[in-house]
Amino acid sequence: MDDDVVFCKISIFFVPDTSGLVFVILTLMSDIPMLEIKDLVKVYGKGKDEKLAVDNISLSIPKGSFFGLLGPNGAGKSTTIHCITGIAQPTSGTIVIDGTDVVKDYKEARTKVGLSPQEFNVDIFATPEQLMDYMGGYYGVPATERKERIDEMIERFDLQEHRDMKFQMLSGGLKRRAMLGRALIHTPDLLILDEPTAGVDVEQRHDLWQYLKEMNERGKTIILTSHYLEEIQYLCRDIAIINHGRIVAQGTKESFMKDGKTVEDAYLAITREDNNKRA
Repeated sequence: MDDDVVFCKISIFFVPDTSGLVFVILTLMSDIPMLEIKDLVKVYGKGKDEKLAVDNISLSIPKGSFFGLLGPNGAGKSTTIHCITGIAQPTSGTIVIDGTDVVKDYKEARTKVGLSPQEFNVDIFATPEQLMDYMGGYYGVPATERKERIDEMIERFDLQEHRDMKFQMLSGGLKRRAMLGRALIHTPDLLILDEPTAGVDVEQRHDLWQYLKEMNERGKTIILTSHYLEEIQYLCRDIAIINHGRIVAQGTKESFMKDGKTVEDAYLAITREDNNKRA
């Protein structure tokens, strides 16, 4: 297939008006955002134990984006991710992944997203190959296709010499690669990375950056959360900052870096100003 040829679905609606004419409306599915969040609220607990974790967040992330989601610990980043991936149920609001509502069509929506969490939530005695095989089976990838996908992931992330090594014996960088392979085994359209280089040395961090850039250049939509703000500055094109459960700033990377600022400079100034308003 020619790489320059783009296929998309077209929805056709016939709309009659009072004059008897019929108008045809064409909707290109490629124009649908990869992720659309509207008025998301998440409350944990009840009564005196009630805690507002996410407070009326709205986001629209186009297909092919490399999007940075920033915020201090406890700001609501992880809760937002949990709502996107179905780990947590939104209290109110909507989340739609490539046209599929994550609450109304949970099973289909879940196949569209891959998550590489900050924590190593895996069987530490399993090998990278076994972890990917289990995840592929969970998503219903047929055995033959699953084996091909595993081989592809093993090669893409340079795990050939480590595919049969127990997870607990891998270095930090190799563990992160194995987690990425597991997250991608069912070919999701949206990849969410929560602190993907935490605990990884500088050289391996830059190797992972290159993997991520290559995936995004091939069309993968990526959402990245990280406390390494130079990582966000290097990889992401668009950024949103969450503080106290609300989005306090959003825009292109260039808009955050105007007047010679770094992303870190802008982040610190924005969060400090917001904290002062709440003091």
